[in-house]
Amino acid sequence: MKQIFSLLLLTLMATVAGGAHAEKADSEKPTNVEADQMLYDDVKQVNTFIGNVVLTRGTLVMHANKLIVSQDPAGYQHATLLAPPGGLATFRQKRDAGPNQWVEGQAERIEYDGKTEMVKLFSKAKMRRLEGTKPTDEVEGEFISYDSRAEFFTVNNTPSGENKPGGGRIKAVIQPRTESKEK
Repeated sequence: MKQIFSLLLLTLMATVAGGAHAEKADSEKPTNVEADQMLYDDVKQVNTFIGNVVLTRGTLVMHANKLIVSQDPAGYQHATLLAPPGGLATFRQKRDAGPNQWVEGQAERIEYDGKTEMVKLFSKAKMRRLEGTKPTDEVEGEFISYDSRAEFFTVNNTPSGENKPGGGRIKAVIQPRTESKEK
């Protein structure tokens, strides 16, 4: 029963991780997690999935080497996705913005806070929107913070927002919008 409850907790995390524009139908889909190993600490309310972790829920797909989900005493969940050595943790989800619209992100570490509905991408962070496979907009930096309630994100070269020597620069690509015009 506790394992099923933990998977339901992942459902909440998965919905927000894809962003506020994520496909609404995904919230009605079951969450499936595959991994090489699962550890559950009932006392600490921590569920850990290790090795080739793949979380799917409708159109949402997340990949990581390790996924840790904890619950605070108030019932809010916090999830951390960790990349494999030398790799990146990733997510991809269809958006409600129109047909074949997607959002995806990657970083060495991705954190989700269920209480604040914040998604944070740490180290080698990148988020982008796509039309099919064609990127429309993308941002990258060492740290991306995304507030799904306000639909607002920030990109910095450090989590504190302060400049760090050698921290790199922020990069953004914003494609021109092309809309069909009826004559």
